[in-house]
Amino acid sequence: MAGFGTLLNMAGIAVGGLGGLLFGKKMDKRYQEILMSANGICVLFLGIAGTMEKMLTVEGRKLASSGTMMVIASFAVGSILGEWMNIEQKMEDFGEWLKRKTGSEGDAGFVDGFVTASLTVCIGAMAVVGSIQDGIYGDYSTLAAKAVLDLIIILVMTASMGKGCVFSAIPVGLFQGSVTMLARLVEPFLTEEALWNLSLTGSILIFCVGLNLVWGKRIRVANMLPTIFVAVVYSFLP
Repeated sequence: MAGFGTLLNMAGIAVGGLGGLLFGKKMDKRYQEILMSANGICVLFLGIAGTMEKMLTVEGRKLASSGTMMVIASFAVGSILGEWMNIEQKMEDFGEWLKRKTGSEGDAGFVDGFVTASLTVCIGAMAVVGSIQDGIYGDYSTLAAKAVLDLIIILVMTASMGKGCVFSAIPVGLFQGSVTMLARLVEPFLTEEALWNLSLTGSILIFCVGLNLVWGKRIRVANMLPTIFVAVVYSFLP
């Protein structure tokens, strides 16, 4: 059944979030703080690893980098578009709405947890490729693997940042569900080069999420999300 992979992914996030809530309630604040720092460092290195894997190649006895101009152009154009659309503010407004609807007005970290967790589990080629495989072939294996990864990530994030992280299942459902439904239209645009660009820019965005987790919110990462779409368009330029 098309869409089953996304439902599985949402369920994984929900289970991880519930586990994180139970685990987090038993921890003192200082343990929650160190856990959030540890989580941020892990996210940083996930971003670094993904970026280096795409940008660096071994040529003889030295390393060569590629994709520099694509990254610069995509981030410049994508960030301007995202700032114009003010995506971060819209996500925060939705988070505030969720906070009111769930009676979580007293949870000061609800919105930050929701936005940060949503960006962490939505960004990346795995979400796009897995959703397309699910939509066209009914193959949800990639999203099943992502569900396990997201379960662990959200469990740790919820334990340190609170229950706002649990609701990251909503944007995951909306984004991956949309890609699944439009899979046959999207597939022709995801050439090998387009996927390479998407993976590289997505990894850099994940690195930025890690920066915010470790040093506090310094980068409006959501306003950079159009970068991954610009990167795909860039792959078709002559």
